[in-house]
Amino acid sequence: MALDLSGVILAIIIGTLAAIVYSLRILVLMERRIARVDVNIERIANKIMKEEVRIEREEQKIEGLLKKKR
Repeated sequence: MALDLSGVILAIIIGTLAAIVYSLRILVLMERRIARVDVNIERIANKIMKEEVRIEREEQKIEGLLKKKR
């Protein structure tokens, strides 16, 4: 069965649409992955900030003790 010109054009259009749908699917998956990475980076940054605040309080406590000894 040979395809005539309209059949070939239709096959090209369907193939192109399938490629676009597949590409959009991949883009959605990548966007979700990037969103998870962003959430993880935000969690890590929050943990670091909490640790820095704890260290600063401890430093202030130590400096206060040193000032009392003088």
